[in-house]
Amino acid sequence: MAKPVQIEVWNPNGKYRVVSTKPMPGTRWINLLIQQDCRVEICTQNKTILSVEDIIALIGDNCDGVIGQLTEDWGDALFSALSKAGGKAFSNMAVGYNNVDVNAANRYGVAVGNTPGVLTETTAELAATLSVAAARRIVEADEFMRGGLYEGWLPHLFVGNLLKGQTVGVIGAGRIGSAYARMMVEGFKMNLIYYDLYQATRLEKFVTAYGQFLKANGEQPVTWKRASSMDEVLREADVISLHPVLDKTTYHLVNKESLAVMKKEAILVNCSRGPVIDEVALVEHLKANPMFRVGLDVFEDEPYMKPGLADMKNAIVVPHIASASKWTREGMATLAALNVLGKIKGYPIWSNPNSVEAFLDENSPPPAACPSIVNAKAIGLPVSKL
Repeated sequence: MAKPVQIEVWNPNGKYRVVSTKPMPGTRWINLLIQQDCRVEICTQNKTILSVEDIIALIGDNCDGVIGQLTEDWGDALFSALSKAGGKAFSNMAVGYNNVDVNAANRYGVAVGNTPGVLTETTAELAATLSVAAARRIVEADEFMRGGLYEGWLPHLFVGNLLKGQTVGVIGAGRIGSAYARMMVEGFKMNLIYYDLYQATRLEKFVTAYGQFLKANGEQPVTWKRASSMDEVLREADVISLHPVLDKTTYHLVNKESLAVMKKEAILVNCSRGPVIDEVALVEHLKANPMFRVGLDVFEDEPYMKPGLADMKNAIVVPHIASASKWTREGMATLAALNVLGKIKGYPIWSNPNSVEAFLDENSPPPAACPSIVNAKAIGLPVSKL
């Protein structure tokens, strides 16, 4: 029998019982559930990642829906427990759902929600931040200062890379990849090379227009190029940011062979999914090429790093914080709650999960729809006509 877990209860007499496996930023998500007669139970257990047994104890015998996290193992055991408790809705507070066995959810008729449409700019900003920090060796210089090692200005002290006029490479030019590319092109006047299975027409038009603006003002225009292969980006770019989806074709997309193709002083940034990079090969490459630098927000075996990575001065490592802006995290909590609430109330599915501004407007009630249910078609949920 699983041990009870600590909880915080809101609206104890609510008709519907909704469980959150973690406290989440903001209070709007709680208030929206309470306003629709939900009893909200928030797990306050002092534990970073809840086990399957912990979550089963949270679900109990009567539960209408659960809001969970990307770190949890949502498979047959949890969907079975939720179904037995009368639940029909689960939502990750995340855009990704690699932790969810969607087929298991389908078998039990449980809707699986996620939270796209609110992370684009925030994630792109962190990728840009890591790019600049790596180029100018900010973390190394900060540690040097804090260690009391600075004795005065020197010509060779922490010489890094100038970004202006260099080439930024983007692998995966979807919403986040394109937003990152625009930031680097407009912010630092970099040229662009990108690889994607689909043509990024809007991005190309943006770079073209910006290039024409620069030329009209007597400056060197920026350029863009759509690469015919990923290797072409790796060979030509000075700064490369990874933004692909994670599947069988992108697992270890960056490996020993692809790292060898890159420039010796290139910068590699990953704010997408950890397993896109072969971390063992990366550590060896960093050791062999001290002027090669990386900025990583995600890791292959999260929360762990492969041996040696933490010792690399030419690596910047941060703990999966790409979405960690106040607006984004509160928005993710709101969308996750509304996914669960919408299924409980029998609402249809929002027609465009990447256009969620209507759900985030605090000055008006959200639409009567589920923002994003990834298995809506599989379990026969209707699409909203709003």
